[in-house]
Amino acid sequence: MRFYFNIKNRISFNFFSNTFLWLLSIVLPEITFSQSIDFTIQDVKFVSQGDTLAGSILKPKKIFAAVVIVHGSDPVKREMEFAKLLAKEGIAVFTYDKRGVGESGGVYVGPSVGTNNIDSTNLNLLSHDASAAVNTLSIYLKNKKILIGLVGFSQAGWIIPLTAEKNKDVNFMVIFSGPVITTLEQLRFQFYTNGNKNFWDTHKELDAREHIENDPDKYQFVETNPQKQLSKLTIPGLWIFGGKDIQVPVVLSMENLDKLKETGKRYEYSLFPELGHNTAFSESPEPVKTAIQWIKATRKKSMLK
Repeated sequence: MRFYFNIKNRISFNFFSNTFLWLLSIVLPEITFSQSIDFTIQDVKFVSQGDTLAGSILKPKKIFAAVVIVHGSDPVKREMEFAKLLAKEGIAVFTYDKRGVGESGGVYVGPSVGTNNIDSTNLNLLSHDASAAVNTLSIYLKNKKILIGLVGFSQAGWIIPLTAEKNKDVNFMVIFSGPVITTLEQLRFQFYTNGNKNFWDTHKELDAREHIENDPDKYQFVETNPQKQLSKLTIPGLWIFGGKDIQVPVVLSMENLDKLKETGKRYEYSLFPELGHNTAFSESPEPVKTAIQWIKATRKKSMLK
């Protein structure tokens, strides 16, 4: 059977089909597809502590785990390039603009590190943001069996344990160059290295250790000690360090993790001797590969239980 359309019918058909597509673009949430078609990207908004924050959820075709990305101390927007690396490996990712940055409401506290930026009040507020992001991601995943973890950088070493303590839906954590010491101890070390990239060429571990233990504090505020939360948590965690870090005392942080491991905590760490503080964004792909492999192994272990 054949159907014939005259020109008038064709014009009418095109008009209504175009109108239909236009209406769909209004009704449906904003979703864009990556060029590789490995995952979708959906922009979402959520509320935390009275402020509306904005971010993007990347959902692979086949999801084996999911993570929320937790920022470092800088005023950064959503970490899209890093998120895409994880999404291509089957990890769903929620990355959002830090409060007061980009499309997110609220106020970014900083950048004067040492005063209000790592004050316990601000770190606790940022942990509420990360917890709200976990709840939002859980809703969009629509599958309660998918493990949700936290992946973060630097300052996230304090924020992630606070978040995991608040939110029992957090199943694991991966922290790049995060301190496992107090905020005041970190500042003593950072002021001592003073941004000198060649610091470890002229100083020994003992020099740094004595300075951290004895140097008077330039600022006074309520310190945050991640070991307090880490001693209570039961979820697995991975820390990735660079041996030439001049912002976080790596050896001391690893020693503190060893002490926690001796109590039965499922904490691991991986050291890259030639890397500095930005392990997640270095030229070497190995730190990120290590994190992805660990997440996959953690998921397999959870399935065997």
